[in-house]
Amino acid sequence: MAHKDDAQQAVPNTPGMRTDGDGVRRHRSLRERHVEETVEVAVPVRTAYNQWTQFKAFPRFSTAVRGVEQIRPTVTAWTIGYGPLRHRFAVEIVEQDPDAYVAWRGLEQTPSHQGEVEFRPTESGGTAITVRMLLEPRGAARILTRSSRAVRLTARLVRGELMNFKQFIEGLGQEGGAWRGTIRNGRVQHDHPEPPRSRVAQWPVG
Repeated sequence: MAHKDDAQQAVPNTPGMRTDGDGVRRHRSLRERHVEETVEVAVPVRTAYNQWTQFKAFPRFSTAVRGVEQIRPTVTAWTIGYGPLRHRFAVEIVEQDPDAYVAWRGLEQTPSHQGEVEFRPTESGGTAITVRMLLEPRGAARILTRSSRAVRLTARLVRGELMNFKQFIEGLGQEGGAWRGTIRNGRVQHDHPEPPRSRVAQWPVG
């Protein structure tokens, strides 16, 4: 794992996109991270990606996620917990490329986190899914993330959730829905200019 000083001297740590000298936009992965876990699933990239981005379906396979609520097009509220314990927090999707990449950041103040998930095709026709996370605690909680035990526990949780997703999507064999949009810097990208907004309030659809 890179040291914080190294990360600050290199590139901004926030995951997202970068433009190289040839003008091609490429992902800028988390420079510093506490957790990185990968699992291979026996479904095509499109299927794995489509199902993963159905965030409201996470409670169907997750042992920690109890509910997901859509707040805005790029913001969701997650409720996690075990037994009677519950914790609710908001997450913003900052970058999203269909069949390739999703990056997010927690909107909490204490503690918060950043994360990203990449989807890559395997030679067997399946998908390698890699999740990376960086915890960003405040105050006394910073001490916890410096301990190897805390990092191991977080890695174990992420690994377990990836295995749960693997069993879930391989059992289904196909996705239960899809959202194929692209997000840049926390904004949904539209292929065509948006029409003028009506003065009459309308509920979002789709």
